[in-house]
Amino acid sequence: MGPSDLAFGSFSEDPPWIVEPDNLRWTKGLDTVRSVVRRQVPELIKPRRVPSGTRVFKVVKELGTGIGIWAATARKKDQHTSRADLSLRLRKAAEELGPTYIKLGQIISSGQGIFPDELVAEFTKCRDQVPAESFETVRTVVEEELGQTIEEAFATFDRNPLAAASIAQVHLATLHSGEEVVVKVQRPTVAEFVHKDLSVMAWLAPFLIGRIPVAALANPPALVEVFAHTISEELDFRLEAQNMIDVAHSFAQLEQKGFVVPRPHPTLVTRRVLVMERLRGFQFDDIASIAEAGIDTHEIIRTGMVGFMEGAMINGIFHGDLHGGNLFVMEDGRTALFDFGITARMQEFHRKAFLKLLMAASTGNPIGQLVALRDLGALPPDTDLEAVVSDLGLDGVPVDPTTMSAEELVTELQRVVKLLLGYGARMPKELMLFVKNLVFLDGAIATLAPDIDLFAEIANIAMHFAKTHGNQIADDIGFDGDSFEVDMDGIKDAFGVDRGIDTLTYNDLQDRRELIKKRLRH
Repeated sequence: MGPSDLAFGSFSEDPPWIVEPDNLRWTKGLDTVRSVVRRQVPELIKPRRVPSGTRVFKVVKELGTGIGIWAATARKKDQHTSRADLSLRLRKAAEELGPTYIKLGQIISSGQGIFPDELVAEFTKCRDQVPAESFETVRTVVEEELGQTIEEAFATFDRNPLAAASIAQVHLATLHSGEEVVVKVQRPTVAEFVHKDLSVMAWLAPFLIGRIPVAALANPPALVEVFAHTISEELDFRLEAQNMIDVAHSFAQLEQKGFVVPRPHPTLVTRRVLVMERLRGFQFDDIASIAEAGIDTHEIIRTGMVGFMEGAMINGIFHGDLHGGNLFVMEDGRTALFDFGITARMQEFHRKAFLKLLMAASTGNPIGQLVALRDLGALPPDTDLEAVVSDLGLDGVPVDPTTMSAEELVTELQRVVKLLLGYGARMPKELMLFVKNLVFLDGAIATLAPDIDLFAEIANIAMHFAKTHGNQIADDIGFDGDSFEVDMDGIKDAFGVDRGIDTLTYNDLQDRRELIKKRLRH
């Protein structure tokens, strides 16, 4: 039969304890806590003439110096060199400014496709460069939060962290009852610094519009708004633990058996400490060990794509920060997920918009896709969608970008970005997190299944939604699943390839991307 809580959530089959949602003491009043946190965000980032406190001087000094040196030395060089130099100086400034800016850099580092490649590559170096807090500091936080000494709470507690990040660090420990656990401990002053830094970021962001070539559609004020919403909820580990419970429940409802979420402890969860079940597995890029264990890497990719998209479009909730450090592959082939501080929870209106986006993309309906993007907040409500289709050439035969010269590519990209910005396009939180995850899955395909046929997989995913969730899709957006047909020509157009091509592997796609990048750099 297995553990009783498997009927509720996608957990491990060898539980250190059973999750009983109605008996979790730390969940009391969490809906109110989440609501209060969200209501605080507009106040934290509201326009001010000058932010209060002295933090602004430190920020202006570090960022201003970096941007100033770039402007004086590299701004007028070729586009790639200019962006690379500016990205380097922004990364160094972020590291000097501490946890809040390092966290922002880490989010940017997993935003390939949203942010310029040079900025993503530079901020990737931020991921593992956060010094750990001393054990004495960790002890103080744990004991203040749990109301007992570490020795009273744990039989063993590793003094050296397993990992240290910008908001918190994690330690291995053992409970007196024998269970091995992971303990996540928040840095003691991070909440205070985050609130001060958000105020400074919101004040500074408008000055950067149009002045630095790394903003694209995720313009600085919009990026600060998205960042404020995500990091504010990360500061209360009770919310993260609830996210774990809710995502695990979503997987169980969808009968997604390819994922495992660690169980949060029934009592040892507070605002700054989170004790959870310890799981084991292979690092996501440890291809040799995964292959040696006889695990089907293609199935990992399929499960990841379907599970992530179903969570978003059917249940309106998904892990919002997928990257190699937040998951691993277990010996039975399932994927274990961690770090639920950034979790997207969508209102019904936005969930249905994502559903419209998938169905419209699958059937080659550009107006339908723009309607969905507008509903998600990527375009203003009064946008003339017919004009957007015409201006972007979405109603004509697409041009293969690999057939364009470097000058033609640059000109076309600049034209498209200028048009979108003119229409007021932006990157709302849910869409940004969704795209970030798609980018991660794109990289996962490169690592685990570079020979997989992308056209076949996309068609299979679309048909899975139509067949498995046809009734709900019909109720939600009036889409007739019985007459559904995947528009392969439209999918090929989206990739910019000739309609006569029958298969497209990830390796093929990468070759095309590299050719386009080379032309853009020249």
